[in-house]
Amino acid sequence: AAYEKRSVAVDVPRWIPENCIQCNQCSYVCPHATIRPFLLTADEKAASGMDTLKAIGKGFEDYQFRMQVDPEDCYGCGVCANVCPAKNKALVMEPIASQEKEIENWYYCVEKIGYKDNPGSKESVKGSQFEQPLLEFSGACAGCGETPYAKLVTQLFGDRMYISNATGCSSIWGASAPTTPYTTNKEGKGPCWANSLFEDNAEHGYGMAMAVKQRRDLVAGKARELAGFDWCYEPLKAALNNWLDTMDDGEASKKSAAALEAALIEGTAFTAEDGAMFTGEYEKFWDAENTRCTCPACNLAREILAGKDMFTKKSVWIFGGDGWAYDIGYGGLDHVLASGENVNVLVFDTEVYSNTGGQASKSTPTAATAKFAASGKKIRKKDLGMMAMSYGYVYVAQVAMGADQNHLIKCLIEAEKYDGPSLIIAYAPCINQGIRAGMAMANQQVKKAVEAGYWHLYSYNPDTEEGKNPFKLASKEPSGDFDAFIRSESRYTALEVQFPEIAAELFAKAKEDAAVRYQSYKKKAE
Repeated sequence: AAYEKRSVAVDVPRWIPENCIQCNQCSYVCPHATIRPFLLTADEKAASGMDTLKAIGKGFEDYQFRMQVDPEDCYGCGVCANVCPAKNKALVMEPIASQEKEIENWYYCVEKIGYKDNPGSKESVKGSQFEQPLLEFSGACAGCGETPYAKLVTQLFGDRMYISNATGCSSIWGASAPTTPYTTNKEGKGPCWANSLFEDNAEHGYGMAMAVKQRRDLVAGKARELAGFDWCYEPLKAALNNWLDTMDDGEASKKSAAALEAALIEGTAFTAEDGAMFTGEYEKFWDAENTRCTCPACNLAREILAGKDMFTKKSVWIFGGDGWAYDIGYGGLDHVLASGENVNVLVFDTEVYSNTGGQASKSTPTAATAKFAASGKKIRKKDLGMMAMSYGYVYVAQVAMGADQNHLIKCLIEAEKYDGPSLIIAYAPCINQGIRAGMAMANQQVKKAVEAGYWHLYSYNPDTEEGKNPFKLASKEPSGDFDAFIRSESRYTALEVQFPEIAAELFAKAKEDAAVRYQSYKKKAE
């Protein structure tokens, strides 16, 4: 009867299989990871008795598909139902009291069916959602625009991920005591998360990255030394060289790490009775019981094995809001980006200090109202991305999930693979923006922002082939109504109500500022 404790006014999505096109967009945008696709074998389907569809796509031929909702943890924000692109919606919002069976189905899917090896590519919108989200059931606001980005990052890199988090919304939904929404997979692997203050979070994340780098370099040095021994166990030598060749490749290092660990264990498990790994002069290294070789090679192998947690390449991320990145923590952020080290920064840009009371930040655009800008911001928004691009060796991207899902995932993957600092600035709808259509329409609002030329999508990749422009503008010429867009949010219309004499002037300036910014990007792309 647990579901009956929830308010009868709460509606949650119900999946309608016959309307589903298996795009997984609903799971992609869910702020709380409470709707997920599952793949079932024929036997699992028969045992469960659940409604399913024949899974579509190359590699999915042997599976049945089911989109499963978790009614107990769903906030009922409706983001998933509104983003569904099917002609007839595959998700409809219905009272939670009518979803008792779905509670049972959820637990069956999570506990009995689980997450299979992904038959598709996790570097696609659809494929990424067959990966287990390692951020789930957070305390974020219903329809939050920040958590879908963080959840996606954990689906891509979470099992080898370090996160340094700046105080703000992301520390509230990321670690409110006594629980944390960051979780682990079936292997017990998940994000390593820690929080630091506004003013030093970038340095805190930099410290994480440097610690990982030093530890991995130490292991790699020992691995090279052991591989250079003429009398090294040949299978172990092959595993060492393979790992050294792939240690800086996230996915490849997982496989080579497992093979290296197995070879190290096997290589140091010989006894004298087995014929030993070594003969001749090295026989003197066996202990008195002839069960453990203490030669330099075996001792070095054991030292390498002790550092096995560093075998897989780590993905170091620094999370924070625009108040941190644009304002209080900017000095540290600039220092870390300038360092050239391999760290990834994800900025949740709500264009206001969301968690600390809604104060204006340097990310707040012209004409928007906020605390300390009650009569509208008079100066244009700081261009953090352009400032970072000026270094020439920082990967930079501006993304917006609701406007271009493919661009988002492409930029995240490029940034993580780039051997150097990266900065992803993500437009995050927030209740502080006062979206008149409600947070249920957050993704549609983001799409309008890009179409109106209010927010721009681009990427700057220093790894671009020599002679080609590293800057790519993903936004097209504005086609939407800029004035209509800003008037769809109360942070702008409040200006017309309270200061009508200056509203028209500031609205015109906001439009001009956005146009100037787009033209600067367009020129850079050319």
